[in-house]
Amino acid sequence: MDLFFELHRDLPREGPGEAASTNRAFDLMTGLPAQARLLDIGCGPGLQTMELARVSTASILAIDNHQPFLDALARRAAQAGLADRITIRNQSMFALDFIKPGSFDAIWSEGAIYIIGFEKGLREWQPFLKKGGYLAVTELSWLKAAPPAEAKAFWNENYLGMQPLEQNLATLRKAGYREAGHFVLPESAWWQDYYTPLEKRIRNLAEKYRDNEEAMAFLRLSQREIDLYRKYSEWYGYVFYIMQK
Repeated sequence: MDLFFELHRDLPREGPGEAASTNRAFDLMTGLPAQARLLDIGCGPGLQTMELARVSTASILAIDNHQPFLDALARRAAQAGLADRITIRNQSMFALDFIKPGSFDAIWSEGAIYIIGFEKGLREWQPFLKKGGYLAVTELSWLKAAPPAEAKAFWNENYLGMQPLEQNLATLRKAGYREAGHFVLPESAWWQDYYTPLEKRIRNLAEKYRDNEEAMAFLRLSQREIDLYRKYSEWYGYVFYIMQK
């Protein structure tokens, strides 16, 4: 775990994403009140949190359980003059009992719902939404049937919960939501703020840990993930799912 955080320390993002996609998803949440309350679950270093604060007048509660990520978000919010609308809390997504039911107009989670599981997250987070409130999440999804064996084997081993896009849409309807829209994040959302700086960090750490086989195995796995996306990006990707309670 220490090497994971060394690999990811100070990266712009902890997963695929971009401001344009955050804005596009936010625009699909029609009818939000001007003074909306928004919960960002698994906010990481908070680029999407900052974008949500810029494009809205919402008050945002951003939670994550890794303090360095929260510190980075706090610095960004202060520098942008947005700290008065972004409340930051070190909190696990598995311990949200401090939130009263019906507290939020929208819940947001980019690249983090996989930690709790897509279906479980949809069900467990729904009570925190007001009637008619929105949930917007990104989830790694298969985009085409019968993916190549190499890609399928890798993700079966590393994220068995990954499902086809159509199945995720069926899951959200079964969980009691109305679909407000969905779209696939562009490949640029993987590279600009995530894979490109991550790949550079892998090269740097490979030099540092060249005599540590355990560390090198972890770095090779991280590089393999990047190489697979470079090879098979048409078969899978992150999908933004926007739904209404």
